[in-house]
Amino acid sequence: MDTKFKKPKGFGEILDHTFSLTKNRFKEFFMISIIFMGPIYLIQAIIQLASGTSFFRQVGTGNDWFEQILSGLEESGTINSSNLGVDIGLIVVGLFSALLFPVAEAAILFAINHIRKNEEFTVGSVIKQAFSRFWPILGSGILFGLISLGIIIIPIVIVAVIGGIVATAVNPIIGILLGILLFLCGAIGIGLLLTRWSFYFGSVVLDKTSPGFSRSWKLSKNRTWASMGLYIVFYIIVSIISVAVELTFGLLLGNSVLLKMISNLATLFTTMIFSVGYGVMYLDLKTRHDADDLKELIEDYKTI
Repeated sequence: MDTKFKKPKGFGEILDHTFSLTKNRFKEFFMISIIFMGPIYLIQAIIQLASGTSFFRQVGTGNDWFEQILSGLEESGTINSSNLGVDIGLIVVGLFSALLFPVAEAAILFAINHIRKNEEFTVGSVIKQAFSRFWPILGSGILFGLISLGIIIIPIVIVAVIGGIVATAVNPIIGILLGILLFLCGAIGIGLLLTRWSFYFGSVVLDKTSPGFSRSWKLSKNRTWASMGLYIVFYIIVSIISVAVELTFGLLLGNSVLLKMISNLATLFTTMIFSVGYGVMYLDLKTRHDADDLKELIEDYKTI
């Protein structure tokens, strides 16, 4: 087993391991990502061209260059077309993205697990392994999405109702402050719950346990805050890179097809980092959980 996977890691060690693993195995991870998402991004670019978007440089409306660039950035990611075929094409692209991205993440997870075990692997072999778990991944993903939707909408409705009642019956300012407080508490609670269940994906892929929510709940015990903190850090890193690329190239290219292609490459890179980070987090939780189980077995043995 790779020595870096043998012992539980702290917050900073997980981040360091994620970036070192991404650097050392960049070729394999990026190949997996480009095989799945590359064709989808290519089709998206063709649809943009078909809708009349310029390939090299397209700006919005305005009296001078700066206003045109800002207008173009505001329109970035949109396609101004009433063509039904273009709209249907975009829907199909979005659907295939939702179906294939989890499989790409699963392939990266299998690759990291092979690295952990010091086993040789090829990009084709881990992709084949990922597709073997396609239906459990799809089913568990839909279930997780429905659960997430429920635990997000219900607290929002409750906060809105309570805040509205207090604002009407007592005082508007008190109602607003209470609503903000309840919203923050609800957001933290939702984040913690989603974190506890988020490792279902690793359980479905590596442990072949579907839907994997109970397994995720056990693995994330005593590590919920740290795991949520890591998710936040990865999200901030991904957001900074995406915004930096969008703004930098957007000033030169406007809302063009080339800008979208560059942005998509940046998205491939950032989602690859997130996928590797998720894999490191999941395997770290497994290491901790397996160590706890071993301690319990030793203690039971001593009591006999």
